[in-house]
Amino acid sequence: MITFAPAFSFPAFLSPAFFSGMVLSMSLIMAIGPQNAHLLRMGLQRQHVWLTAAVCALADIALIALGVLGLAQLGGLSDKLHGALIGAGVLFLGVYGWHAFRRFLHPQTPAAMAAETNDDTAPTTFATPVSRRQAVLSALAFSWLNPHAWLDTAVLIGTASLAYGQGSTTFGAGAATGSVVWFLLLGVAAFWLGRRLNSLHVWRALDGMVALMMWGTAAALIASLF
Repeated sequence: MITFAPAFSFPAFLSPAFFSGMVLSMSLIMAIGPQNAHLLRMGLQRQHVWLTAAVCALADIALIALGVLGLAQLGGLSDKLHGALIGAGVLFLGVYGWHAFRRFLHPQTPAAMAAETNDDTAPTTFATPVSRRQAVLSALAFSWLNPHAWLDTAVLIGTASLAYGQGSTTFGAGAATGSVVWFLLLGVAAFWLGRRLNSLHVWRALDGMVALMMWGTAAALIASLF
């Protein structure tokens, strides 16, 4: 019997596994978590926003690859590693929340600096300058010192990929694409808003929201240990 191969097959990026991975990834990171809040603030300050977005996306891709290619088959994180990640995450989120709370108590605004200096470029120089190295390290810290990133990105996506069998790699590629798309869109939005949000109330509300979110996440992590 003579059989014929299909004359046409959909490319991987049009497969159901790819779209499922992309949708799951974006749904997990859309909530304003520590990573997103950091990118948003960097964008509003107009400091290394594209570098920060790229590092956040690459950090997520690394976690996705770890989950899809290995962590899911191993059964997830060990108890000791899970506890160590939570401890590091609580410390990091607590310290960053304190810095945000201090900015909430003593807010500054780009518009005020522009008025004092009569310099139209003041909004671009608002806040303490951050070096490229500091921007990269901060983005990696927000990406990898948050236990939720490991649990949601590596473990959950890795486990979900098992449902697609040989298509698990395509599922992971879709999840990685979703992460890149999200951080690119968030970076664009933050950069665009950075030219327009010069209100003291907006900056104070942002810092207050970030402080509460950081401390709330830290409290939730501590509660998860009991």
